Amino acid sequence: MPIRQMKDSYETHLVIKTQPLKNHNPKTTVQNGKITPLTPVTTTTATPANGQSQASSPSPPSKNRGRRRNRGGRKSDQGDVCMRPSSRPRKPPPPPSQTTSSAVVAAAASAGEIVAVNHQMQMGVRKNSNFAPRPGFGTLGTRCIVKANHFLADLPTKDLNQYDVTITPEVSSKSVNRAIIAELVRLYKESDLGTRLPAYDGRKSLYTAGELPFTWKEFTVKIVDEDDGIINGPKRERSYKVAIKFVARANMHHLGEFLAGKRADCPQEALQILDIVLRELSVKRFCPVGRSFFSPDIRTPQRLGEGLESWCGFYQSIRPTQMGLSLNIDMASAAFIEPLPVIEFVAQLLGKDVLSKPLSDSDRVKIKKGLRGVKVEVTHRANVRRKYRVAGLTTQPTRELMFPVDENCTMKSVIEYFQEMYGFTIQHTHLPCLQVGNQKKASYLPMEACKIVEGQRYTKRLNEKQITALLKVTCQRPRDRENDILRTVQHNAYDQDPYAKEFGMNISEKLASVEARILPAPWLKYHENGKEKDCLPQVGQWNMMNKKMINGMTVSRWACVNFSRSVQENVARGFCNELGQMCEVSGMEFNPEPVIPIYSARPDQVEKALKHVYHTAMNKTKGKELELLLAILPDNNGSLYGDLKRICETELGLISQCCLTKHVFKISKQYLANVSLKINVKMGGRNTVLLDAISCRIPLVSDIPTIIFGADVTHPENGEESSPSIAAVVASQDWPEVTKYAGLVCAQAHRQELIQDLYKTWQDPVRGTVSGGMIRDLLISFRKATGQKPLRIIFYRDGVSEGQFYQVLLYELDAIRKACASLEPNYQPPVTFIVVQKRHHTRLFANNHRDKSSTDRSGNILPGTVVDTKICHPTEFDFYLCSHAGIQGTSRPAHYHVLWDENKFTADGIQSLTNNLCYTYARCTRSVSIVPPAYYAHLAAFRARFYMEPEIMQDNGSPGKKSTKTTTVGDCGVKPLPALKENVKRVMFYC
Repeated sequence: MPIRQMKDSYETHLVIKTQPLKNHNPKTTVQNGKITPLTPVTTTTATPANGQSQASSPSPPSKNRGRRRNRGGRKSDQGDVCMRPSSRPRKPPPPPSQTTSSAVVAAAASAGEIVAVNHQMQMGVRKNSNFAPRPGFGTLGTRCIVKANHFLADLPTKDLNQYDVTITPEVSSKSVNRAIIAELVRLYKESDLGTRLPAYDGRKSLYTAGELPFTWKEFTVKIVDEDDGIINGPKRERSYKVAIKFVARANMHHLGEFLAGKRADCPQEALQILDIVLRELSVKRFCPVGRSFFSPDIRTPQRLGEGLESWCGFYQSIRPTQMGLSLNIDMASAAFIEPLPVIEFVAQLLGKDVLSKPLSDSDRVKIKKGLRGVKVEVTHRANVRRKYRVAGLTTQPTRELMFPVDENCTMKSVIEYFQEMYGFTIQHTHLPCLQVGNQKKASYLPMEACKIVEGQRYTKRLNEKQITALLKVTCQRPRDRENDILRTVQHNAYDQDPYAKEFGMNISEKLASVEARILPAPWLKYHENGKEKDCLPQVGQWNMMNKKMINGMTVSRWACVNFSRSVQENVARGFCNELGQMCEVSGMEFNPEPVIPIYSARPDQVEKALKHVYHTAMNKTKGKELELLLAILPDNNGSLYGDLKRICETELGLISQCCLTKHVFKISKQYLANVSLKINVKMGGRNTVLLDAISCRIPLVSDIPTIIFGADVTHPENGEESSPSIAAVVASQDWPEVTKYAGLVCAQAHRQELIQDLYKTWQDPVRGTVSGGMIRDLLISFRKATGQKPLRIIFYRDGVSEGQFYQVLLYELDAIRKACASLEPNYQPPVTFIVVQKRHHTRLFANNHRDKSSTDRSGNILPGTVVDTKICHPTEFDFYLCSHAGIQGTSRPAHYHVLWDENKFTADGIQSLTNNLCYTYARCTRSVSIVPPAYYAHLAAFRARFYMEPEIMQDNGSPGKKSTKTTTVGDCGVKPLPALKENVKRVMFYC
């Protein structure tokens, strides 16, 4: 990948000045109900290089156009010949405080650039201004050895050279670019290239180990046009000019020092080159998709339905770790379009015989959607297999299609043309033709004369059945996955890879053995009235037998609405009775009688039914609102669930609990127990708390009022170009228990990763400048709930890729600072900012799969397994934690990266806190895979997508199906989500 050159005109020059943190007394207590304000943590100013003020309206923060794993690098030291600067720097200054111009920070985050200023201007900058350094290694827990799917790679001794490639005429296809460069290397390797074997990124950059004999040279290369499809006989050739120009050199010594922990700035360009080198051979052998490679030969493809099949493959990425360079290899699966004759594909897509039955309008819509953009090859010409991309579908059947054959507009039918031109008789004239080429000069191809080209990845949304089928393929037991990974490494034969040899890289064939520790499970506290007052989970799980919720709530006024035709009233009544009894057994008080009789309604009358139940109940109780609405839904309910939640939570202010028909008929005690847990927290209760929390024994949480945030942004699915992204923030509302979380949501620009509404100001004609935003609102909510203001903030941020760490930290920490400062002068509680990652490919395996004491029932590593050595970052504060017991497949540990830590956590402190919090998830009696505040934020963001106003659209040929879209307001705004009702905001409505 070429490294973007910074333009002088777009540079943002920042000087960040900080004051050292004054002695902070962790034992600060509340005196007479008041808390002494803290001294400010940082005072920051942002100054342009010329000393003048910045423009007041910089560009908005950049949108997340795609997730890149690798992080940006910094220029090498003076004296090295530097690579072009990366677009994503890795050395952030201390994030700014409330005095920083938000616009400047946003602009810097948008550009993703901080340009070094001269030494005289850096007087106030701390020397070590990286992300939080590792404070040491953890020691708590039982030590053990695990294996990780990381393979040690030797660091090349040669310096790497980068060359710029310009191909004329310009080519947009990576595969064609690669074919051009491959032909150039074949022709000129031994002569003009000085026997060098270069690695190529498919776009603008070529890399070599050692210099080429020139700094600039132009070559002429001819390659065969593969798409003309001629099998026997002469093929068309295209001629290209290729100019190769020296750009820069990467110093491997810099990378070596970084891996040894002697330097904090990662030379990202060198890593990118090594990644490209090790991908080069696989790109030629397999079908590349992102960082993964797929092939139908690795394992027999499995049908997913509707013309799709799963291909197996592997993921590969070079990573800097404490043990040195590491090659991370994992198994992968993806959906591909099955290379079928088009008629057979259409039959599978529609699930019916298309040869004898006519197509409906909805069938045509589905076919058009399924085939648009798909590459097909013609089969009606003996020696020609020309390829085309499908642009659309004709509205008329083939038998009615005519087109002009000359300038006089002489018309000829498609049937006649194919018969006369190719001797091909079209059999199925009732079917439409495929439209290929552009709209102005469209060409028609009969479906029966076309076959889908192999190797096309399906990028649209899979349906439920396809997802289930794909998961069945990808779900592998740990031992099987480990064996497949080892087989992949052996099959790739890196020791015989000519590119690896050229660049002096050797790859181990053994999984990395890593020291790990198993953290103990925390004791959980239940109500004193239960037989069991506390509980120690075993292997990540426990149950509610003989226990009562620590804070069971009362449900006095409830109603039930039944949207399922198959559930009779007496069945619904019996189910509600069973559920009420389970709530009672679990420690709640639940009125056995609903306010009104169970109300049955049709799914398409959801709004009318909910409002009827709401108002009827209000009249019956003389103005007292319903506390809970139970809803019985059909198993396949389309948009009903989302509509119900939107109406209840944003219009009526109702807390609701939905139950599917299958659970109503097959009443399970386990199911009822889990539903009762959800109802209790939705009513404002607590199910359990950490014993250490109420005993005030959690380091850096129990000593002073502490608020724990969770934040996430969910983006629309592939193909949705206008839908907004949804941001959600939750925050603990109780201390010292840290168990109840209130949540807020907002819509923001399409694929924007930075959370825009953390803090905001606006002008009010009466009040002047008004402050608001999700952080501020939740801090106020905490103060109201506990009577105290937070003196410490812990912020878990989900969904951030490594390339976005700096942008997110700079922008969001600044918002936290401003939110605090807006509440009280000099109010700056210390912040710890932790990114939570699940979308990574590190997997941990038991050292001995036969040792049952080292695995759970699924064969996975035990819950509480933590790793902070060897495969972790060389200098930064990160760790892998598998906090949950596996159910099926291979457990994925969560990766936690502490980007900023003013609370000075030890490794044991943050690892134990994170692991213990995973046992407080409200919806089940199991520890979960990521820390609950981050999990809750994800649930809240997912829920909020239902709040977007629905538009009636024809989708997949189903008239009247609802599509959630919001209208964008100009270029900078998004239509806001409807506000949550106040009583909904206060509780865990998203559970």
